[in-house]
Amino acid sequence: MDQLRAMRVFAGVVDARSFAGAARALDLAPAVVTRLVAELEESLGARLLNRTTRRVTLTEIGEAYLERARRILADVDEAAALTSAATTEPRGHVRVLVPPALAVHQLAKRLPRFHEQYPQVTIELHSPGPVTSPDESFDISIVHSRDPLDGDFVARRLARSETIAVASPEYLDRRGRPQHPSELLGHDSLLPLTMQHEGIMFRRGGASDEAAERFTLRPGRGLLSTANLDTHYAAALHGLGIAGLPSFQIEDALLENALERVLPEWRLGSSTIWACLPTRKFVPARTRALLDFLIEVFGGADRDPWLLAANCETRAPSKARRRG
Repeated sequence: MDQLRAMRVFAGVVDARSFAGAARALDLAPAVVTRLVAELEESLGARLLNRTTRRVTLTEIGEAYLERARRILADVDEAAALTSAATTEPRGHVRVLVPPALAVHQLAKRLPRFHEQYPQVTIELHSPGPVTSPDESFDISIVHSRDPLDGDFVARRLARSETIAVASPEYLDRRGRPQHPSELLGHDSLLPLTMQHEGIMFRRGGASDEAAERFTLRPGRGLLSTANLDTHYAAALHGLGIAGLPSFQIEDALLENALERVLPEWRLGSSTIWACLPTRKFVPARTRALLDFLIEVFGGADRDPWLLAANCETRAPSKARRRG
């Protein structure tokens, strides 16, 4: 039995959640996939997968084995890439973990350019939900975090993103444009579930939270409450109310005047977007190519490129009368 091949097939079954799906993804006959996994289990003397007519799930020992198998396969791939990195162009498969809103509103529209530069590199995006820490089972984890990162991994800054208040011009024409966060109490708000009963902290001015003037708004239940950012985004586009959204999500809408920034001197928060790699002695050329591409297109600096592009960076406080 070719154990490395069997490991790849086993990992493929887990990723596809079925033997048939793995056979299609690996371009193998279903019988071959079934046989290789069975031979692997027999050689190990342990059942790695629970099989039912509807799904395939990992056993406890299978989960532990999968983690180590992925590391072995990554090391083998790196060793192979090392021998040819100097003489071949980047090629192969890159697995990326990324928050859904970043995948939809930023990565998707930039991948055609990446593919033009590196036609031999394929990308597999996983976007199950928020990503606040790296996952070593992926080649690159794109982390969106307000807190500093700490751990045994390589992290490269892609950009800073501010969360700001926005609404459609039609809504603001109808309901008025607030000049201070306290005036939001008279507006329809679209709130994340976590903010239903908590205060919303507004900060005035630049990126430094420590030096910023603050105002806490306690709006109660919003007109719409959901944990899904794209639902808030769609509702704001259609004039339902004022939403607090990250700049990377609303860049296109701001550029097209489909959304308008509310309270341009105030922001709801600031976070950093990082591209994180597991600590390894050698980074495959394909992974390095994607990492360098992301740093290039997003700038890699501690500033917000999306508000800059839309010409609506957070303004310095005016000398107008302050409230709060």
